[in-house]
Amino acid sequence: RESDHRAWTPVTYTVTRQNATVQGLTEGKAYFFRIAAENIIGMGPFTETTKEIVIRDPITVPDRPEDLEVKAVTKNSVTLTWNPPKYNGGSDITMYVLESRLIGKEKFHKVTKEKMLDRKFTVEGLKEGDTYEYRVSACNIVGQGKPSFCTKPITCKDEIAPPSLDLDFRDKLIVRVGEAFSLTGRYSGKPTPKVTWLKDDIVVKEDDRTKIKTTPTTLCLGILKSVREDSGKYCVTVENSTGSRKGFCQVNVVDRPSPPVGPVIFDEVHKDHMVVSWKPPLDDGGSEITNYIIEKKDAHRDLWMPVTSATVKTTCKIPKLLEGREYQIRIYAENLYGISDPLISDEMQAKDRFRVPDAPEQPIIKDVTKDSAVVVWNKPYDGGKPITNYIVEKKETMATRWVRVTKDPIFPSTQFKVPDLLEGCQYEFRVSAENEIGVGDPSPPSKPIFARDPIAKPSPPVNPEAVDKTKNSVDLSWQPPRHDGNGKIIGYLVEYQKVGDEEWKKANLTADSCPETKYKVSGLTEGLTYKFRVKAANAAGESEPAYVPDPVEVKDRLEPPELILDANMAREQHVKAGDTLRLSAVIKGVPFPKVSWKKEDHEVSPKADIEVTGVGSKLEIRNTVHEDGGIYSLTVENPAGSKTVSVKVIVLDKPGPPRNLQISEVRSDSCYITWIEPEDDGGSVITNYVVERKDVASPQWVAISSSSKKRSHMAKYLMEGTQYLFRVAAENQYGRGPYVETLKPIKAIDPLHPPGPPKNLHHVDVDKTEVSLVWNRPDRDGGAEITGYLVEYQEDGADEWTKFQTVPMLDCVVTGL
Repeated sequence: RESDHRAWTPVTYTVTRQNATVQGLTEGKAYFFRIAAENIIGMGPFTETTKEIVIRDPITVPDRPEDLEVKAVTKNSVTLTWNPPKYNGGSDITMYVLESRLIGKEKFHKVTKEKMLDRKFTVEGLKEGDTYEYRVSACNIVGQGKPSFCTKPITCKDEIAPPSLDLDFRDKLIVRVGEAFSLTGRYSGKPTPKVTWLKDDIVVKEDDRTKIKTTPTTLCLGILKSVREDSGKYCVTVENSTGSRKGFCQVNVVDRPSPPVGPVIFDEVHKDHMVVSWKPPLDDGGSEITNYIIEKKDAHRDLWMPVTSATVKTTCKIPKLLEGREYQIRIYAENLYGISDPLISDEMQAKDRFRVPDAPEQPIIKDVTKDSAVVVWNKPYDGGKPITNYIVEKKETMATRWVRVTKDPIFPSTQFKVPDLLEGCQYEFRVSAENEIGVGDPSPPSKPIFARDPIAKPSPPVNPEAVDKTKNSVDLSWQPPRHDGNGKIIGYLVEYQKVGDEEWKKANLTADSCPETKYKVSGLTEGLTYKFRVKAANAAGESEPAYVPDPVEVKDRLEPPELILDANMAREQHVKAGDTLRLSAVIKGVPFPKVSWKKEDHEVSPKADIEVTGVGSKLEIRNTVHEDGGIYSLTVENPAGSKTVSVKVIVLDKPGPPRNLQISEVRSDSCYITWIEPEDDGGSVITNYVVERKDVASPQWVAISSSSKKRSHMAKYLMEGTQYLFRVAAENQYGRGPYVETLKPIKAIDPLHPPGPPKNLHHVDVDKTEVSLVWNRPDRDGGAEITGYLVEYQEDGADEWTKFQTVPMLDCVVTGL
């Protein structure tokens, strides 16, 4: 019977077996069934199904999943996908089970998590180089179905494939201004390549007009409303660890050209025509200029008339003009994509505007010799037509007729060497300029000049004098002549004469052997007296002699030593440690004095470099240390006397270590540190002291004061029971000196004192040989726990006490009495 009916319906046939098939049931309806046994006597009681049965196809486990595929492999993971089974067994799939087997092992192991319904899974945490095979099963309410077919063995390693690039665009692309364009393509590679767009080797960035879209397989660069500046060589690079591929496209965004570049230049202006020129547009619009359109207009009318529209030159002849009228010219540039805005000229009157050149300015004459002179002039205004020639003329000052100096053209040089002059004659020169119109007016005449060689003998040298002498030589000095005769002084001749003789002897044979204004005359005889004279010489010859005023007696000159101190030899010289100490002085004296350096009356350090020259001495010590300080003295001595100077040198350095470091007043949380200043302050006032502490168990020093000017410090915030070391260093403006450290650790505890006396000592029992004593604790324990009580006794009348024993408690029985 149906579950919602009460009436039972018999099944149409009788069965003799213990099972039966009931036909004609409706799928989805619920039924109850009953059965009774029958024999020849009759039918027995019915037995009924306990619960209704819904009619549907039988439920089995699902079929095996389909199309198990490996999508990605790395060195430590595998990604797999699959499709559902063709038949789910009559019940919805509740989960998938993915299993793996390491090649070489027998068993499969489950790798998916519970209740996984996704059909994609990445197995992670694998070992690089291992090889696995995989299978997947589907589960429904009945159970787990058959597994799928296994994958091929998969080895864990990074998949590598070089990039590939398939472009949808050609090598060249032409786009009109304002239009959009895009560059697209496809790419692949493992690992996934990086895509980079470049324009003229510069990375392209997205903005309002530029859009870049990249998917795992496609790439696209799009530009909206293109402008001329978008032209360029575009490059897309697809790159991964295995290599790279590039694609190129030369994009040309084209437009009509910009206007020609002005101003319009009127190269020629005539009464009936003009010749104008201009410069090409700065921007040709990305396409070659095909022609220029030139128009003209009478300045007093509004009508523009065509001249030509078929020229590619940047110059044009404007014909058919009316003399005296003013005209304007306008010029357009044209390419394949349009016509530019116009370039309009200034107004220009149609009339002849060329004439002969102006007269040059007065010429200048230079480099005059006995038969030639160089004429120099400035270029005059050319009259509107280029100058083609200059005409140079000469005449003797007293004559009236001008004569051309040459029939050859003189151009473009603006100077000319005039030949064939008569020596001693006085000449004037003038210049005219010539162009295609004709010859202009001549220049004013030049200043008169005489044709003669310029060099004369020099005047005598000035103020010769004897500046030094020895027993066999005399040093002379003088100034150059006042007039060099217009020739270079090539040198001087020095002569000497023994007093009483008539003959002058040459000290040097040629003038060029004494080019300077001094000379040492040597080889003289000691004790004799000599006269001296000097002549100057140039290419024209020797000057008159100049005489040393007084005769000179030849003998050694004695001058006591003289010291001229440099700035570094002041009374006190400070030098920073590590720097270089330099002491120097200029030394004079005849003969040159003997030089000696001392430090504190001893020889100076071997590291000192001492240099003595003919004019002075220098002492230098590199990388100075504190010990280089002291009093340095420089002594110079010759037969005429001696002189000594001293300088105190202070080498400024870091101070030495503080002294006598003491720790006192130790408490559980503090102690008092004292010291005295270093023996050596480094030459500079000690600015402060640095105090540091260190727990003996720690490697690190900790600063507890870094700015104290006092020579003591209270170290606070110690931890009770901890052992500490302390150290102190002094500082001055040149640095921190070495530390002085406590010799042994200081333990942070309060100081101990002996305890006070026990109180209320009395006996509580007495026997013939012993006494029982009790007492109370003392008022003070001295800062530490009481460890015991010492019991002593004394026989009455005796002087000394006898120790009995030390007890820990507050009572004791004294025995043996």
